[in-house]
Amino acid sequence: MTVIRFVPARDLFDRLAIGLSALCLVHCAASVILLTLLATAGGALLHPIIHEIGLGLAILLAIIGLGRGFLQHRRPVPMILGTAGIALMAAALSVPHGMQEAAFTMLGVACVAIAHLLNRRANAEHLTY
Repeated sequence: MTVIRFVPARDLFDRLAIGLSALCLVHCAASVILLTLLATAGGALLHPIIHEIGLGLAILLAIIGLGRGFLQHRRPVPMILGTAGIALMAAALSVPHGMQEAAFTMLGVACVAIAHLLNRRANAEHLTY
């Protein structure tokens, strides 16, 4: 069993990225639900600039956090999964605002969040040796 040690300086980007990924996932799910229930509230939450800024920040944090982790532990799985997630998130920025964008965003965010969890686990195992 792997015990994850909390080393604030080392996993700051992973923790920030996991938090941002979770917020993004909640935002996307809440937006779809609110859009269904309250069309006027959904319009404000689904404004394209919110997604563009959020995805840009998430991509930046993912690159920094996963890149730093890979340089430390050299395990490819978090980086491969994270890269796939980043590609999906970037694809979300290139399609028109709507259901396709939401699908790319949610799938990409889920991949990146899992990659950050694997990255933290690999960092913790690396530090125990």
